[in-house]
Amino acid sequence: MRNFNVRKLLCCSLLLLAAGTLPAQKNGDLNKVLKHTYNLTPVPIRDTQFFEMHSVLQKHGPDGTITATDTYNLFLRCVPSPDPKKGDEYTCLKFTVSRNNAKELSIPALVNWKYYYRWDSTHLDSLGQVFGIDHAKFEGIKDETGNELPVENRYHVYNAFIDFHAMGVFAGRTPGDSGIQSLRHIGDRVVHIASYSQPPVNLGEGIAKGSYFRNGEITLYFKGLGLVNNKNCAVIEYDSGKSSFLMLTKFGGKEMPTKGSSHYWGDIYKDLSGGWIQKAVLHELVVSETTVPGMTNKVSVVVERTIDIRNVKN
Repeated sequence: MRNFNVRKLLCCSLLLLAAGTLPAQKNGDLNKVLKHTYNLTPVPIRDTQFFEMHSVLQKHGPDGTITATDTYNLFLRCVPSPDPKKGDEYTCLKFTVSRNNAKELSIPALVNWKYYYRWDSTHLDSLGQVFGIDHAKFEGIKDETGNELPVENRYHVYNAFIDFHAMGVFAGRTPGDSGIQSLRHIGDRVVHIASYSQPPVNLGEGIAKGSYFRNGEITLYFKGLGLVNNKNCAVIEYDSGKSSFLMLTKFGGKEMPTKGSSHYWGDIYKDLSGGWIQKAVLHELVVSETTVPGMTNKVSVVVERTIDIRNVKN
């Protein structure tokens, strides 16, 4: 009980520290902070932004031991567009992969790769690609030594871009009232419009069409205030339980279906004045079962993922 009270006191102190520089707030006046009405969707400033994204994927054996660890590092630059119809310009400055704790290797094909991102309610472009991320860019990609990445790793490289922009979806204004704009006071909660959506996850020849990820109910919770990069931020917790997926990978010319479930959750720190995400974290637990041609028993895998995104403009 003593540790809980200490943590509670520290949380309140940090809350007041972050709120102390907000307009019309007084240090120590927790009641005003809690009752204050906040705008969590300010118009983003048009300055160039830089982000670093660090992802760790760990596979666990039946006895709980870690059997493999892969690390993915993405470095992005965003140049906001004056034309909303065109979308913001993103440049992948660098992408590195470390497979099973081996040496970190860069992916030359992604260095200085530019693409344009514009969020809309469908999340799909005319080719059925999520967020307009070009599937062809990840077909047969190789590391700096010239070795082609296995299908699984290629998918996780691609998925890093999807996860990055998913944070922007949770932190951005949505049509109607099922989004972050509905969170006006600390303690508010809303079911996000992306709940129960089922985006495709097929990717080139390795992962066949018909593959999908189905979100469960996604909730956003305005849990408090924080200070990141010397900016007052809203701390938004997101949570999606009971998500499921189907991956149709190919093995010897035959489809190898993997079915599974996912629970992911985390926090987003969004600048209350500048409008940009300053920090985001994700935790995910995945349980899956794969049917392998020629094998009687199915292969079960438990995967734990963690993601840390930082705005490093400052």
